[in-house]
Amino acid sequence: MLNAMLGLFSQDLAVDLGTSNTRVYLRGTGVVCDEPTVVSVQTDRDGRRRVTAIGSEALPMLGRTPEDIHAIQPIRAGRILDFEVAEAFLLHLVRRAHGRNGWMRPRMVVAVPHHASDMEARAVRDSCESAGAREVHLVPRPIAAAVGASLPVQEPDGTLIVDVGGGSTEISLLALSGVVLSRVVPGGGEGMDAAIIQWLQRERRLLVGRPSAERLKIALGTASHPDPSATSVVKGRCLERGIPRSETVSAADIASALAPHVEAIAVGIRNAISEAPPELGSDVVDQGVVLTGGGSLLRDLDLGLRDLTGLPVIRAEDPEQAVAHGVGGILEDTLLQHAVALAS
Repeated sequence: MLNAMLGLFSQDLAVDLGTSNTRVYLRGTGVVCDEPTVVSVQTDRDGRRRVTAIGSEALPMLGRTPEDIHAIQPIRAGRILDFEVAEAFLLHLVRRAHGRNGWMRPRMVVAVPHHASDMEARAVRDSCESAGAREVHLVPRPIAAAVGASLPVQEPDGTLIVDVGGGSTEISLLALSGVVLSRVVPGGGEGMDAAIIQWLQRERRLLVGRPSAERLKIALGTASHPDPSATSVVKGRCLERGIPRSETVSAADIASALAPHVEAIAVGIRNAISEAPPELGSDVVDQGVVLTGGGSLLRDLDLGLRDLTGLPVIRAEDPEQAVAHGVGGILEDTLLQHAVALAS
């Protein structure tokens, strides 16, 4: 009874709990929080942990902390790896979106990977409840991405959506508000950064951190037709002499580093088509593939996948925000909630 009364004064939230960024949608307002999923934690001599920074304040600490402080990413590929830190992170976002009124307990709708196990889904639900939610509903992330991309998920026609997230790429065939099949390609946007790091180690004998690799990806990265004149300077540690060194790399170099990752996504798409029911597979051939997720912003990824698969490929209008807007749209639309069968 008390929860119901508090619900009259509480505004509900929808959450896109991502590996790299987490976004919070406030009912009736839109996306109100977009924070890196990073928490800085200090551990004392007795093993007690204390949060020192969250989100954008903690992000610059990755790879730069002293011995007693760790910058932690508690979510990896939709899985909660550190329950305590994830709870602190969610509590921070709920308070930021909802004000600091602890007695207001919002209803929360959270996007989770379709392949999440019962244990992983329970961890998400428990973290949200510990952060103050009075009620938690989970919705498959591919459905949320499709809703956010304004795709007709309730129609019987097959829709293939490729969500290139921070930790993995989820390739899903949708029809009638459900997931017909889903395949996961490890890596995602952070996998692209790792591929650049490995290429520099192998080809240039240079060790760089993930932030430097990400800057190269943004500046030079492409999945098709690299600009022959585009170059950038990266600084790191020489693996042979152990001293700092700078190196000039080209767009062609970064394209070469990313090529296996792009090919893996293309193989995943082809496998999904081959395993799909024939009628739905033919729908995808006619309607094409839709890209969502921050990793899909890699330059010309749509063109590269089109060349590798022979299918029409388009990028959603706002791929980074697609899941957040989608889960928010499900929160706002009662009929859509029933259609996608929210798990409670």
